[in-house]
Amino acid sequence: MDDYSYETTVDVRLRDIDFMGHVNNATYATYLEQAREDFFRDVLDISLVETDTVLVHLEIEYASPIEADDTVTVALRVPKLGDSSIPIEYEIRANGSQAASAHTVQVLADPDTGGSRSIPSAWRTRIERHG
Repeated sequence: MDDYSYETTVDVRLRDIDFMGHVNNATYATYLEQAREDFFRDVLDISLVETDTVLVHLEIEYASPIEADDTVTVALRVPKLGDSSIPIEYEIRANGSQAASAHTVQVLADPDTGGSRSIPSAWRTRIERHG
């Protein structure tokens, strides 16, 4: 658990809770998205909506439920950047214990061609510093 280079807190909202009384499994993806937004803002000083990145892969493995009154954090790390891809590994934690692990891949898109484009060197430097 200690080798994640970035951690952020997410709020459990009333609408996150399902009829079983815990956070709905689909909401975990929203928590990952919030963690990515926080990471991009804190590390790159830019919002995800300004990056032209697209999510091309999402995988979540659930370990335990999250309850309404839990303190939820998402830890993340970027294992190795591709030319245009940003793979991210996550651990969603409830009260410090693992609730899920996840993996996503963002690809930097070229809005003119619809294809991918290389990650800017300034981004690469900042992301690699945070691992």
